[in-house]
Amino acid sequence: MDDEPLEEWADRRERRRPEVGERRTVPLGNDVGRGAHVDPDTPRAVQVWDGHQWVPEGVAEDYSATGRETAEDISSRAERVDLPTFGRLPTAPEPYRPTIPFYRPDRRS
Repeated sequence: MDDEPLEEWADRRERRRPEVGERRTVPLGNDVGRGAHVDPDTPRAVQVWDGHQWVPEGVAEDYSATGRETAEDISSRAERVDLPTFGRLPTAPEPYRPTIPFYRPDRRS
C-alpha cells in the first residue's frame, strides 16, 4: 500500500474543511442522520462553522426555505470536493480466451 506524505494529506484535509462563517442545515427531530430529501417538510436548524464547531444560528421552517438560506455555501462546498484522477484507475483485464477449442456436444465440426 502506498502511503501519501503527511503534508499532502494535511493540505487535502484543509481544503475540505468548511470556511469560517459557512452555513449548513440539519433536520430537527429524532432522525438527525437522515438525508434532507427524506422528510422535506420538517423544520431545519441552521448552523454556522466558527472554525472549530458548528454553532446554531436559527431555524428554518422546511427544506426549501433552507435552500434559499444556504445556497451560496452549498455551491462553495461542492467546489472543494476532490474528484478522482482517472489516470490512476487500474487497467482493464484481458478478455478470457480458452486455451483449448470448445465444441458444443450436439454439433460435430
